[in-house]
Amino acid sequence: MKTYMRLLYFFCYSIFAKNIPSKNDPSSFGARIRSLWLRGRFRSFGKNVNIRPGVEMYPLYNISIGDNSGVGRDSYISASDQVVIGKDVMIGPQLMLYTANHATQLGVPMVRQPMIKKPVTIEDDVWIGSRVTILPGVTIGTGSVVAAGSVVTRNVEPFSIYGGVPAKLIRKRS
Repeated sequence: MKTYMRLLYFFCYSIFAKNIPSKNDPSSFGARIRSLWLRGRFRSFGKNVNIRPGVEMYPLYNISIGDNSGVGRDSYISASDQVVIGKDVMIGPQLMLYTANHATQLGVPMVRQPMIKKPVTIEDDVWIGSRVTILPGVTIGTGSVVAAGSVVTRNVEPFSIYGGVPAKLIRKRS
């Protein structure tokens, strides 16, 4: 029964709250409605969280988001494993974040490969540009910046700027 209630709640969010327009401000009407709708469904949900319109996330109970953080418009978070978003994190529009991927064992057809799940952690004070893809098992270190359009396949060092496909160190923040 609990699974059906979660699905019903998610369905209602997807139809109603997800698409309410709002300004890029956690106190705007649409952001407050989304926060009220999502609070209690996440593993943890901080204060002043700004979930922008069009954001798709599932399952919510695997996601934690810290105070003063935001997820940009039309982002997608697939949380088969735990997703931790720290405090003061800015995520631009159209993020793609995955915590699971298919295995690639020889001798097993691709369609029958098992899923491999790994958590994703975005530490405090991080800026993730628009259209970034984050793959399973990645940690993005405190105070880092990930450039727009990057594909993050490995951990990002704290206080650094990464960019590219795959994302590589551009320089340390000074």
